[in-house]
Amino acid sequence: MTSMMSVPHTYYSATRNQQLHCPPLEGQVQADVCIVGAGFTGLNTAIELAERGHSVVVLEAQQIAWGATGRNGGQLIRGVGHDLDAHEKTIGHEGVKVLERLGLDAVDLVRQRVEKHGIACDLRWGFCELANTPRHVENLIAEQASLQKLGYRHKVELVERADMHRVVASDRYLGGLIDEGSGHLHPLNLALGEAKVAQQLGVRIYENSAALRIDYGSQVRVHTANGVVHAKTLVLAGNAHLGDLEPALSGKVLAAGSYVIATEPLSEDLAHSLIPGNRALCDQRVGLDYYRLSADRRLLFGGACHYSGRTPKDIAGYMRPKMLDVFPQLAGKRIDFQWSGMIGIGANRLPQIGRLPAHPNVFYAQAYAGHGINTTHMAARLVAQAISLEQSQGFDLFSRVPHLTFPGGKHLRSPLLALGMLWYRLKEIAGH
Repeated sequence: MTSMMSVPHTYYSATRNQQLHCPPLEGQVQADVCIVGAGFTGLNTAIELAERGHSVVVLEAQQIAWGATGRNGGQLIRGVGHDLDAHEKTIGHEGVKVLERLGLDAVDLVRQRVEKHGIACDLRWGFCELANTPRHVENLIAEQASLQKLGYRHKVELVERADMHRVVASDRYLGGLIDEGSGHLHPLNLALGEAKVAQQLGVRIYENSAALRIDYGSQVRVHTANGVVHAKTLVLAGNAHLGDLEPALSGKVLAAGSYVIATEPLSEDLAHSLIPGNRALCDQRVGLDYYRLSADRRLLFGGACHYSGRTPKDIAGYMRPKMLDVFPQLAGKRIDFQWSGMIGIGANRLPQIGRLPAHPNVFYAQAYAGHGINTTHMAARLVAQAISLEQSQGFDLFSRVPHLTFPGGKHLRSPLLALGMLWYRLKEIAGH
C-alpha cells in the first residue's frame, strides 16, 4: 500500500477533537481478519466485524484517516454511484432498485453510528443540489420524482430560481433541490470517533505500517516493514492509495485530485446571509463546486476534480477565483487553509465491492467517486455480512458488476482519463 508522504495541514487537522496514538506493527500477530487501510471503509468494516465476534487487525500506511477520509468536503449525501440504470442488464431492474435504496440507507448508517456512540463530529442536516443549466433543472425534477417513488422519508423540495436566495446568496443558479435527509459533518472527527469505537471493541490498529506484500492462501500473510499479520480473511480498503499491493484492483481505480480552501471565520450575519439554512451545497457539473459552513462559520469551498495526477502549487490561488465566482461578497476575506486529497474513481462511477476471484478469502471495497462518507459505511456493512456468511443481497449485486481496468498502465492512466473528462466538459458546455 503506497501513498504520498506529506501530511497536509487542513482545517480538519487543526480542529481535531482527539489524538489516537497507534503503534506500528512489530513482529507476528494473528487475527480472524486483517484490514488494509484505516479510512472510513477499513474502520467501519472493523467495527462491523468486531460486533459480530471476529478478531480484527487494521494496518494503516500513514495515520488514521490520512487519505480522503480525513480531507474531504464533509458532505454526507444520499446516493451510490452514477447512472445506476446503466447496470440494469447486469443486475436487473429490481437489482437497480436495491442499490438505489442502499444509497438512501447508507446515510442512516452514519446517523446511527454517530448517535449510538455519541461521536462529536459537527453533524448538521440539510443539503441542496444546485442547477447551473436548464438540463440540470430537468435532472432535479426527475430526481425528486425518483426519490418519491422510492419512498424516501425525508423532505425533498424543488426550489425555483426566484426563490434561490432562501438557499444561497449567489446569482449563479437556476434552481435547486433541498434534501433534509442529507447533510454535512467534520469527517476527521467522525473517523477518529469510529477508530476509538473500534478499539473499544478489541480491534488492533497499527499506524505507520504499510502493507508491502501479501502471501495468499487459506491463511493470508500480510507483510509490513517490521511485522506480519496472519489471518483467515483479508479486506483491501486502500482505495486510491492501494498502489501496487494488488494490481488487479489498483488498475480499476483512478486517483483523482480534489481541492479545498477554508476562509477565516465569518461573522454570524455574513455566514447566515451566504447560506441561510446552513446546508451543504453542490452543483452537478463535471468539474463541480461543493461548499458548506464549518461549525466555526468558515466557508469550506472545494471542487475542481482533476484526473491529471497534478496538484496546483498554489491551491488557494487556484480555488479562490472559483469561490468568488459564487460569492463575490468574500473578496476581502482571508484564506486560512488550503489542501488537496485523492478520491478513488472507477470507469463506471459505481463502487467496487466484492472478492478476488482467485482468492475467495480476500475482499475489497473502493472507488466511491465522491460519495465516500455514506458509501464507505454501506460497503463496510456489506463486506462484513459476506465475511460472516450472512445473506447480503447488496454484496451479491455489487459483485456481479464488471469493472474496466483503465488502459495505459499506471503512468498513462491519468493523462488518458484527463482527456476523456475534457470531452465530457466540452459536451457539458455545448449542452448549456
